[in-house]
Amino acid sequence: MLTARLGQVENALVWIENDKVSRGYKRTKGKSVNILLRTPIYNFISATLTIFFLSTSNAMAYEEPEYKLIKSTDVYEIRQYEDRLAVKTTQSKSQNGAFRRLFNYISGSNENSSKIAMTVPVIHSKDINGTSMIFFLPKNFTKQSAPLPDGDDVELITVKGGFYAVTKYSGRSTDQNYIKHSARLFEALRKDNVLIIGDPMMATYNGPFTLPFMRRNEAMYRVNWK
Repeated sequence: MLTARLGQVENALVWIENDKVSRGYKRTKGKSVNILLRTPIYNFISATLTIFFLSTSNAMAYEEPEYKLIKSTDVYEIRQYEDRLAVKTTQSKSQNGAFRRLFNYISGSNENSSKIAMTVPVIHSKDINGTSMIFFLPKNFTKQSAPLPDGDDVELITVKGGFYAVTKYSGRSTDQNYIKHSARLFEALRKDNVLIIGDPMMATYNGPFTLPFMRRNEAMYRVNWK
């Protein structure tokens, strides 16, 4: 997928070059003079196209948990999820360490040295035990087939299914952005008399190359729904 996207970037830049030549730029010693290549506008277009194509490829390439949509309002959705296998680690002051441990697991740091496909979303949650980060495993894995982690800092878990209230938002996945939208979700659920039965969670779907306005983030609570 990434190779294909970079190919699209290259094709777009070739189109710019061909258009330049068709408009009469001179050739010197058998080679076109890359005047446009030396200008800031070309560099800007190149960077913009690269970021755009990398951004749009991020979430489309990854598996995510299936759910049944139960209800949709202006603020939130009620979704019904099945149980799902995942790997979990405790998050320290920086998210990078937690992400690296989970990424190492799916990259082969497990008992079978198996490489496992990345999925979305990445879940960030807080409970009485601290802050955690979770990667879901692809749906073809079972408790019997999922390889155990190499170390004690990553554990194989089952994320309990059920009903979840979810609100979507774009922008950066900062604590400030998350707190604002989770508070909005909390207030909407309170007004609708929906009982919250789980700790708040943040779900992020995109990588660092994705432009903020194109990012998909979610704040969610497990709820009692009848």
